[in-house]
Amino acid sequence: MVVVKYKRLREKMVKTQIEARGIQDPRVLEAMRKTPRHLFVGEALQDQAYGDFPLPIGKDQTISQPYIVAEMTQALELTKGDRVLELGTGSGYQTAILAELAFRVYTIERLRELFINARKLLDQLGYHNVVAKCSDGTLGWPDESPFDAIIVTAGAPEAPEKLVQQLTIGGRMVIPVGNRFSQKLLKMCRHEDGIHQTDLGGCRFVKLIGKHGWKEE
Repeated sequence: MVVVKYKRLREKMVKTQIEARGIQDPRVLEAMRKTPRHLFVGEALQDQAYGDFPLPIGKDQTISQPYIVAEMTQALELTKGDRVLELGTGSGYQTAILAELAFRVYTIERLRELFINARKLLDQLGYHNVVAKCSDGTLGWPDESPFDAIIVTAGAPEAPEKLVQQLTIGGRMVIPVGNRFSQKLLKMCRHEDGIHQTDLGGCRFVKLIGKHGWKEE
């Protein structure tokens, strides 16, 4: 009965929060229907996991609102052969969505406790196309670059040039850029003649901490 309940809540989430706001990529919608979001939050918050809001996951971090996860994922325009870099593993939920859509996901988490918990859960759920490490994500992952897509799940003062350089020609990056309190969600596409940028609208994320982000206070 519990499995049926959460499946029903996922379906409602997709219809009322995601499809209703214009997300149309069928692969993104299917990934959101399939992935058990409630397992990526604490037990006390599981009944709220499919609500239209972010939730705390500890260490002053959050699991993003479902619509934001879907919007960012759709903007990446992933194909089955893509290699994706994710900055900010967090709970591992966004990682799981990416793993449903791409060939391989390289994900970096700065906070060791979150890294260990997410890695364990992703392994338990069978996401064997995920490679994870605990490090400063703002440096990217040079040894595995270039990437077809990069997703940054924390707000940066500007898009780190280190990350832009790790995109393939034709690669896409989605990143929140702004001040500590509010950002614009930007889609950046790398072309032969430079970077083409699209503003996807306002958002609010926790700070991207690292050498090429905000400094730790």
